[in-house]
This record gives sequence, C-alpha cells and structure tokens, in this order.
Amino acid sequence: MRRFLFPLAIFIVLVGFLAAGLRLNPREVPSPLIGKQVPNFRLAQLHAGDKFISAEDMRGKVWLLNVWASWCVSCRQEHPVLIDLNQQKKIAIVGLNYKDDRAAAMAWLTQHGGDPYLVSAVDADGRVGIDFGVYGVPETFLIDKNGVIRYKHIGPVTAEALKTKILPLAEELARG
Repeated sequence: MRRFLFPLAIFIVLVGFLAAGLRLNPREVPSPLIGKQVPNFRLAQLHAGDKFISAEDMRGKVWLLNVWASWCVSCRQEHPVLIDLNQQKKIAIVGLNYKDDRAAAMAWLTQHGGDPYLVSAVDADGRVGIDFGVYGVPETFLIDKNGVIRYKHIGPVTAEALKTKILPLAEELARG
C-alpha cells in the first residue's frame, strides 16, 4: 500500500500545477525586458530607405513600439485602433515592420486606412524583434523618456487596452 503513496502524491502535485496554470491569462506573459533599457537598434525607415531610426532618436519621449507585418492577420484588427490613436496625438507610435517585404508593407498600410506611425523601421531579418523578445506579431511596447521598457502588450491593441492600461501608464510616465 505504501508504494502507491509516492506516485499519488506526485500526481496530486502535478494536478495542482495544472489547475494553477489554467487560471493564468496567456496574454499576460511577463517580459524579461520590463524595467530594462530598450535594445539598441538602428534600422532603415520603411518609407525612406536612405534614412534611419534608432532608439536614441526617441530619447526624451514616451512612445509605443508596435511590431507589425503585412502578413499578420491580427494586425488588421488593431490597425484602426492605432489610426485613431495617432489622430488623437496622445503618444508617438513607432512601427517595427517585422520580417516583411518593404513594398508589401507600404501597400498594406495604404490598403488598410493609412499609416498610424510617426515612422516605421524595417526589420527584414527579424534581429531587432528577437532582441525585443518578440515571439508573435503584433506586440506593442510602452517605452519611457529614458528608453526603458515599461509595459508589453501581446496581441492586437484594443481600444479597451488603450483606455484602461496603456494610455494611463503613458500619461503617468510623461508626468514623471
């Protein structure tokens, strides 16, 4: 009888871990970069390949880095939200066009209502995305005036996420 107690105890512990894991929200995967400096990058701009954008160019501003691609189905869902946010002029949005074709990306912006970005950087090989820990598109990072990542939103940005989490935090960072 005793020989069954150890496997039973292990089984109960595993069931406990499974039950705890099922209560977690997969959209709230913590990023190891929260509270750390933005990875250094210098990339060509989408609309002007002879000009570049770097993280240093955004120093002194609270800004969003939105990782997107023309092949991303979920990016279509968030695009109108980003267009609306850009029109409100509440925060600068920098796009990171991830593993995409330049011509396809520019055509996609035109087809889907315009360009919400202050500037889009071309990350054709995905190296900058890897530095940011991107594992799916879209992902959005809120970055403070000192270039520190303060928040990561996984999946399409929604009006609700902007209203309840992203913009209040951005306003707090802008004041501080």
